[in-house]
Amino acid sequence: MSALGTPQEENGELVIDFEQQLLTGSWMMASLSSLASGPSFDGLTLEPAHLHPELLDACADLINQEWPRSRASRLHSLGQSSDSFPVCLALLGPPLAPGALPTVLGHSRLSRVAAHEHSLLVETVVVARALRGQGFGRRLMEATEAFAKARGFHQLHLTTHDKQHFYAHLGYKLGKPVQGVAFSSPRSAAIFHAFSQLASPPEPKAPRPCRKTARTPSTSDSRPGPNLPPAPPSPPPLLSPLLSPPALSPTGSPQQSLVETPYRDIRGRPIFWMTKEI
Repeated sequence: MSALGTPQEENGELVIDFEQQLLTGSWMMASLSSLASGPSFDGLTLEPAHLHPELLDACADLINQEWPRSRASRLHSLGQSSDSFPVCLALLGPPLAPGALPTVLGHSRLSRVAAHEHSLLVETVVVARALRGQGFGRRLMEATEAFAKARGFHQLHLTTHDKQHFYAHLGYKLGKPVQGVAFSSPRSAAIFHAFSQLASPPEPKAPRPCRKTARTPSTSDSRPGPNLPPAPPSPPPLLSPLLSPPALSPTGSPQQSLVETPYRDIRGRPIFWMTKEI
């Protein structure tokens, strides 16, 4: 999950306003250079995006730098944020200029988890590129956890392609797939199933039967000709080798580690499911 982001956001539409995003991204990188040279966590806050509609454009620009989508589609997704979940959270820093709006430094999204009353799914986690590797990702996750805990939730789930070691340092452990409440339609449930499928070796193809080399005469064939012996029967197909199921741990769960995972996303790439008690 590059940029501390979740794979769910990687299947978005192509960027329509690509030139505008390049300009916006270049401006943001330059504006944040002062923070990058000397990171300061003073004055950082985590605020629900729907309480600050004036910051939705900045949130969309930040997320689109990592997972490009059309601006309208991104703003529509951010507009679904609410106190009843899903909720989009913006990590805000002090304004970069007098009278300016707070600076959007990071973003995360929390969704309810089906059949888990006190659990939330963390999605779309991203920090501005100029600030990565300086502790802002940790601050964003700690603030997200505090936000969830203050509202009575006790467990968080997330997915990642390549940041499993980062999350492990924050106390997350490898877990099993869960279903977010956003996956409520049959089509969305099918997408969830694709994201949580276990990897398995490809099924070998059965050998094709040998073609007959001679024609078997039939009783209805009245044409004259020599009586040919019937063709020998085709040999039976070879038995396919047994497919090895994923190795199971003593508890019956698929074996996994921070290096290997039995799960694959919708594109067939390895994906790690992780969880943490808060």
